[in-house]
Amino acid sequence: MDLEEFSTGQRNKPLSVSYYQETPSYSQISPPNENVISDRWRPWWERYQPISYKLCTRSGNETEFRDMVTRCNNVGVYIYVDAVINHMCGTNAGAGNHGACGSYFNAKTENFPAVPYSVWDFNDGKCKSRSGDIEDYHDIPQVRDCRLSGLLDLALEKDYVRSKVAEYMNHLIDIGVAGFRIDAAKHMWPQDVKAILDKLKDLNTQWFSAGTRPFIYQEVIDLGGEPITGSDYFGNGRVTEFKYGAKLGTVIRKWNGEKMAYLKNWGEGWGFVPSDRALVFVDNHDNQRGHGAGGASILTFWDARLYKMAVGFMLAHPYGFTRVMSSFRWPRYFVDGQDVNDWVGPPSNSDGSTKSVTINADTTCGNDWVCEHRWRQIRNMVVFRNVVDGQAFSNWWDNDSNQVAFGRGDKGFIVFNNDDWAMDVNLQTGLPAGTYCDVISGDKEDNRCTGSQVYVSGDGMANFQISNHAEDPFMAIHVNAKL
Repeated sequence: MDLEEFSTGQRNKPLSVSYYQETPSYSQISPPNENVISDRWRPWWERYQPISYKLCTRSGNETEFRDMVTRCNNVGVYIYVDAVINHMCGTNAGAGNHGACGSYFNAKTENFPAVPYSVWDFNDGKCKSRSGDIEDYHDIPQVRDCRLSGLLDLALEKDYVRSKVAEYMNHLIDIGVAGFRIDAAKHMWPQDVKAILDKLKDLNTQWFSAGTRPFIYQEVIDLGGEPITGSDYFGNGRVTEFKYGAKLGTVIRKWNGEKMAYLKNWGEGWGFVPSDRALVFVDNHDNQRGHGAGGASILTFWDARLYKMAVGFMLAHPYGFTRVMSSFRWPRYFVDGQDVNDWVGPPSNSDGSTKSVTINADTTCGNDWVCEHRWRQIRNMVVFRNVVDGQAFSNWWDNDSNQVAFGRGDKGFIVFNNDDWAMDVNLQTGLPAGTYCDVISGDKEDNRCTGSQVYVSGDGMANFQISNHAEDPFMAIHVNAKL
């Protein structure tokens, strides 16, 4: 999930370790270093335009960041930082002190004294495109040496630049972070990324075993058809598998003749990277707004019924290392099929400060914070994934259409009805005999279930009835939800 705010009090309330059943969980946070303030409207993407490595953003200052990391680590919620190290701000950011911490910078002269970086620390001399920006994604040096959308491209082959980046990341490790999402990794040479990662310390032994290395996953948009592939980066860690959400969205939406029965060989069989190299997700902060990769098939919280099914499938299936999105709402406004408000930042007060996360009686979030990770269906599927961890994919069943089911060894079983007619089937679950609480429709509380119950007989068989009109047309049971 993605935790937006650092500061103390209510803003950190969404993280509740009890949801994750004593199993360590992880939260990816927005870039914590100083960024340009582009205008008084504060678009979300300003966080991806750094001007220094000071820990100071709209989310809080370094003291608040340290407090958040400490409190999260102490309850087993470990922090992954979104590390923007490919570039600094855009060429049109101007000059002055309009950074989140007030640091001076001059984008035109490429002067960032708070790091410090100067014109010699950027790739202008290496870029061979006419504009200085990336113009041809089939030209590998251009993709990695030129500016991505005008963002000043750092010369990461220089040891000085590598050392400044590593200094920033090591400072975060000292504070207690557990790993990094490497933003825009596709736009860096793999050997440059490796050289930086080789400079990183082991994790802080206050919370992690001696010798533990930071967890690394790299943003590489590889939908096929370009010379740069995710496999170029396997030596550095996991890579984002953007085909995952795009394909799963197409299947759940039943577009292009796709149906859930085809998911039997989901994973590498669909042309994805190997499971042990994949970071997978249904949507992310870019493509839920139509940016990045995936197109119109991407499912988001705006499509809540289908979205919960997609996230449920992802969390039940063994492929990849899964990431659950946690979003905020914005006022969508479409003109000619384009959301003209796709830039809008987090819920804010009239003075520009970010609104606190309020918690509703049902434990979901208010103040326009979506907090998908708190939705009962999704948080219970996180528990499901933890319970079935290490168990084999088993007992697949389908009706050759959009009713499917599968198990995870003798620990869990999940059933979907994405057809336009009711489902009433007897299936082999592989689970021990007993009565189970369906964790999609309710919760197990003491020895009772607030939702539907499923009876598994001595031979592992169970009956599942799911209406095609159900709010959530899927069911899931696991051994820790046995009554």
